[in-house]
Amino acid sequence: MEFLIQLWVPLVTSAVVAFILSALAWTLMPHHKHEWQPLPGEDAILDAMRANPPPPGQYTMPFYTNPKERDNPVVRDKLMKGPVGFVTIVPNGVGSMGPMLAKALLFNLAVSFLVAYVGWHALGAGVSYLEVFRLIGAVSIMSYVLAVVPESIWYGRPWRSFWLQALDGAVYGLFTAGVFGWLWPR
Repeated sequence: MEFLIQLWVPLVTSAVVAFILSALAWTLMPHHKHEWQPLPGEDAILDAMRANPPPPGQYTMPFYTNPKERDNPVVRDKLMKGPVGFVTIVPNGVGSMGPMLAKALLFNLAVSFLVAYVGWHALGAGVSYLEVFRLIGAVSIMSYVLAVVPESIWYGRPWRSFWLQALDGAVYGLFTAGVFGWLWPR
């Protein structure tokens, strides 16, 4: 745990910087503005769902539990007619940003913690800014970007959405690398 003693300042600073950059990306930058769109006939869909409201959770439609069920003519017909999709239902209401922001900051701290761990054990103290930047940049970009690839592969998240998030993740990773390089123990 020596790395925590040596790297707590860049660890916390980089997490806060990534948190601020994320907030700016989602509130001020234009690239996420058209990432989400309404469902056609949203009011009718919401009315139908209100008639039998699902509790918060993840859902797939049409639902089946075993891949062999795709051979069942009824399931196959539902799949062919569509729509086919994945839906996440959250609790009703406006929602509180506080807990979500706290979780986002904890995520950034977790990334910075793991980046610090890898960096300390791979480099140790006394290395140059560019050595730190190169390794920490690679590890932090991987952390922020690659974790979301399966969402596009398995759950149909549009690849355009992935690339927008990858752009954000690369920026977070480069800033994380810069902070660690700047504050690395010499």
